[in-house]
Amino acid sequence: MSSELVTYELEGKVALIGLNRPEKRNALNEELINALGAAVQRAGEEADAGVLFGHGPNFSSGLDLAELAARLAPGAPMPRKRRPRNLWHATFDLIARGNVPFVAALHGATVGGGLELAAAAHIRVADETCFFGLPEGRRGIFVGGGGSVRIQRIIGYSTMADMMLTGRMLTAAEGKEYRLAQYVVGPGGALAKAKELAQLIAGNTANTNWMIMNVLPRMNDMSHDDGLFMEYLNSSMTRPPETLERLNDFLERRAKPLERPVK
Repeated sequence: MSSELVTYELEGKVALIGLNRPEKRNALNEELINALGAAVQRAGEEADAGVLFGHGPNFSSGLDLAELAARLAPGAPMPRKRRPRNLWHATFDLIARGNVPFVAALHGATVGGGLELAAAAHIRVADETCFFGLPEGRRGIFVGGGGSVRIQRIIGYSTMADMMLTGRMLTAAEGKEYRLAQYVVGPGGALAKAKELAQLIAGNTANTNWMIMNVLPRMNDMSHDDGLFMEYLNSSMTRPPETLERLNDFLERRAKPLERPVK
């Protein structure tokens, strides 16, 4: 399945979701965000992990500024009612706290809303062509895709303020230093590495992956005691039969040895 703006392919247990506006540097407009949400929902039903990537030479240059300018133009029609929730927030939350973990394969421009989308993924792989930026402040606007929460939690206020106030761009290596990417690979290698990691993740139990996506980040907002209590509740839950099977495989030396760490 593919649409004009988002491609979708199932490769084993991994859903591959591609942003498909290469002529616009995969700029994000409302139509693309809607198509992305539909693809993420489908992945949640039929895959055990997902990969986000961009077609063409960039992951995403962020918000489609032409669409924004048209909405802000004098005389532009205004919606009769406000939406109950920001469309970008809802879509990116489907990625960050949905049914399956996502790995983002990043290359070229990963800026503005593109960086906000990447920050919603659980693991980010950047190739050496990737650069990160938050140019909104220099363009008279503010982040609107959850970046004030997600990106700030990843890199901290000072670094995010620097990027927004000055327009500073980070290289792939700098992005790894600031935790915007967990892996950096050679040019053109991000998608292959992301697929490799996603296949590994898809081999976990669905219940464990769900807790890592939905319980762990919420514990970050809790007090020390409440966090420990939440951990106790989740570690004491009834586990699926697969958990015991995996433990016995390990104890009886049938489990595949864990791989050495990869750079």
